[in-house]
Amino acid sequence: MSLFTRRMMVSVLVAAAFTPFISAQAADIQERNIKLSLVVDKGTAQYDGAQKFADVVAKKSGGKLNVKIFGGGTLGGDLKLISSLQGGTVEMTLMNASLLAGVEKEMAVWDFPYLFRNEKEADTVLDGPIGKKLADKLPAQGLVGLAYWELGFRNMSSGIRPITKVEDLQGQKMRVIQTPIYIDFMNALGANAVPLPFTELYTALEQKAVDGATNPAITTVVQKFNEVQKYYSVTQHMYNPQILLMSKKFWDQLSPDEKKIVSEAAVEARNYQRQVSRKKNAEALATLKTTMKVNTIPPKELARFAEKAKPVIAKYTAQIGEPFVKEVYAEIAKVRGGK
Repeated sequence: MSLFTRRMMVSVLVAAAFTPFISAQAADIQERNIKLSLVVDKGTAQYDGAQKFADVVAKKSGGKLNVKIFGGGTLGGDLKLISSLQGGTVEMTLMNASLLAGVEKEMAVWDFPYLFRNEKEADTVLDGPIGKKLADKLPAQGLVGLAYWELGFRNMSSGIRPITKVEDLQGQKMRVIQTPIYIDFMNALGANAVPLPFTELYTALEQKAVDGATNPAITTVVQKFNEVQKYYSVTQHMYNPQILLMSKKFWDQLSPDEKKIVSEAAVEARNYQRQVSRKKNAEALATLKTTMKVNTIPPKELARFAEKAKPVIAKYTAQIGEPFVKEVYAEIAKVRGGK
């Protein structure tokens, strides 16, 4: 290889290495600080996903767009953050999609018990026409939905007794997320539903203001709920998609190049976050088996849980709109049919 050829190859490699930076410099990108608020702490898949999002945004923008993560609910609980985003005082957050039912009623469908059987069904429906249809309604409410991430399948924990059958929930004070469907569902199982912000849950469990809660395994480990709970029962009664949100007031200030960077980063981080979530939940369940008494509810008994949920689903189907709910179940049926 001649000296000229070697020099040309080096020049090409150097140029390639700096192409992202040069592209970012040439694009319409301003120096911006973006607050991304989470109610969870480091160690959760949500926090890992948020960090991935921040890293991708920084790389694609040549360091101009700086996403700063505020974990542990330091900027407020989920419902407060909806108002903060609408007002433009906080730029971004990640929360259970169903918590948006107060501003867009059809989002309540994500709280339907036993809606999804597995992650494949959830991913396909959320990333498809149904998920887009709901996200497209959010800008009218002052919010922009960038991508659906996941909390995952919820299971039940208790400080009193293991949940092996429906009757074991009788009279237990169970913390639920602050949505009407979840409250009605838990009450239908015979428990006393106690809606509480996530940020107050550890103290409520420690002080026995509530007897139990429902969380994925990884959340239970990272938030140290296993320190104040004895039993963990694998019910998988609800899959919670989370949605990465941006304030529309802030979104409208972004240039097309900036919007493209944020949108692409949200999807890239979504794919990463889901992988991390599923890996960490499997590892966390193994950890819980060493620190709590863990049991799996057999299919026959789970069918009784699902039967108790039917009146709740019927009630909220009427409120949300039967045509839309049928559309959701039809999409799920397509996935099941295609295996």
